[in-house]
Amino acid sequence: MLEENRGLLRFGAVVLVVVLVVVGGVLLFRGGSNTKLTVMSIPNDLTLRLDGHEIPANGEVNVKSGKHTLEGSRPGFQSYTQTIDISGKALNYKMYLYANGPEGREWAQRNPEQELELEHEAGKNYDEMVDRLRAKYPVLAYLPYVGDGFEASQAPSKSDPNNPEAISLAIEVYGPQGKTKALQWIQGYGWNPTTLDIIWTTGK
Repeated sequence: MLEENRGLLRFGAVVLVVVLVVVGGVLLFRGGSNTKLTVMSIPNDLTLRLDGHEIPANGEVNVKSGKHTLEGSRPGFQSYTQTIDISGKALNYKMYLYANGPEGREWAQRNPEQELELEHEAGKNYDEMVDRLRAKYPVLAYLPYVGDGFEASQAPSKSDPNNPEAISLAIEVYGPQGKTKALQWIQGYGWNPTTLDIIWTTGK
């Protein structure tokens, strides 16, 4: 009889936990207008959390409008966190993780189709980033450039080094007139030197 009561207590505890998880999820997505969020993930068995609550890695979920945080993780892969802004329109989101360990590389060998999609998306994202950089920094179209007493090239941003979409204009000058000539070159295209993140160095 005692064992039977203990079994009932354990069962009740499990049910309570399940109810709390479900209720927690309902509360997360209640309030405000609901919007359909459709997610596709690679690897398709990664763990996906929305505002800390686990949701299906692939499929649809109703989410209230506003800013939300998506977190994807899986052993053998680099975790990724992204803030999304849901404004009332249905949103499609792709959560892609990239292998950074033996388990991830083994997964890629076992799932060549998903790995191919992952590589395609990485190339697409890179091209889109390059387009954004060129729109933000028109000077990129002229780099590298060798001028009269100076050389100009692209370098990681000195003021925002952790931002992959921020760059510095690296200018190496030769002789006393190098900097003047470089500034003339910049202004000749209508760019304002004070708006550029410039790294000045002196060559031999």
